Amino acid sequence: MIRVCFICHGNICRSPMAEFVFKDMVSKSGLSDRFEITSAATSREELGNDMYPPAKSKLRAENIPFSKRKARQVTKEDYSYYDYLIIMEKYNFVNLCRIIKDDPDSKVHLLLEFAGENSDIADPWYTGNFDKTYSDIVRGCRGLLSQLTQE
Repeated sequence: MIRVCFICHGNICRSPMAEFVFKDMVSKSGLSDRFEITSAATSREELGNDMYPPAKSKLRAENIPFSKRKARQVTKEDYSYYDYLIIMEKYNFVNLCRIIKDDPDSKVHLLLEFAGENSDIADPWYTGNFDKTYSDIVRGCRGLLSQLTQE
């Protein structure tokens, strides 16, 4: 079982979008039984809130299934449990390290690393550009799935 946790600041836009996009890719590849996929926040600002409505709208427009959920904050225990902690931007790493303290097993990765880029996924909460965010998430998730299925 490969355990993946996508992480962003509030867990209402980027990380849940990545969670559901990746779940859809994994399902369509017939690999759902090989993965456990979730998402979390580095902050406590949105705890308990469902995904941001424009993020849901974008997933609906792309025919990506999703379910009602509640934002949660990543825990120190998540570091031990998950094989991959996938962050959306470099700033998430700073905040994540306040919680997990360190990354001795090199489990933390920037999502777009898997697309061959050292770039952040812009936060659509601020940019309003859910199309660009979705596109970047898809590229990163495709690369991640490709790498994990080759290992």
